[in-house]
Amino acid sequence: MLRAYLFLLVFIPLTFAIAFSAIIFTFIDGSGAMYHRHARFWARTALFLAGVTVEVRGEEKVPRDKPVIFMCNHQGNFDILALFRAIPVKFAWIAKEELFHIPVFGHSMARAGYIPLDRSDGRRALKSMDSAAARIREGANVVIFPEGTRTPDGALLPFKRGGFLVACRAGVPIVPVTINGSMQVNPRNRLELYPGTVRISFGEPIATAGSGRGKDELLMEQVKMAIEECLEK
Repeated sequence: MLRAYLFLLVFIPLTFAIAFSAIIFTFIDGSGAMYHRHARFWARTALFLAGVTVEVRGEEKVPRDKPVIFMCNHQGNFDILALFRAIPVKFAWIAKEELFHIPVFGHSMARAGYIPLDRSDGRRALKSMDSAAARIREGANVVIFPEGTRTPDGALLPFKRGGFLVACRAGVPIVPVTINGSMQVNPRNRLELYPGTVRISFGEPIATAGSGRGKDELLMEQVKMAIEECLEK
């Protein structure tokens, strides 16, 4: 417990300081590259402070010549830090729109070019999916947690369709990503923090080009199987 308190004592002001600096740099560099460097520095520093290492497998499977959608299981709070450390290309997050209304944090996400997904009603949801798909086709790599929330026990939760509908509209490959070890570092809904290793495994890209109406369910099953294949029991 003491370790967690000491970590938060440094992590919280560090997060605000880096977020503020990253926002300033977005006025100088509109590409988001400097913001992403800030985010990677933030992640590396936080992981070091927590005593957490990241092992990466299958990095060579990540395409470098076209945009992709990374779809990952969601084990815990350290998933985001580990993904910043592991993913070898610049990327943006697709996240629920409510997060973009959080002071400082939300503004920072917007300035970085992260993509909100509105799930409040059908019409607005479709509009936000089309907007997200257009951004991806223009060259943005994005990360989605298709479960929508953290798992309570390590098993995969049912996937939400939104990310797969975006993938079908964008027509870019999905790279399945399996996260192991995050729950052991910081158990869900508990303050405990333990040194350890988060293991990130990249799967083979799954094509979405030509996926038409109703194909999102097939993609969901393919991605789920790919993630489960590397999930440690």
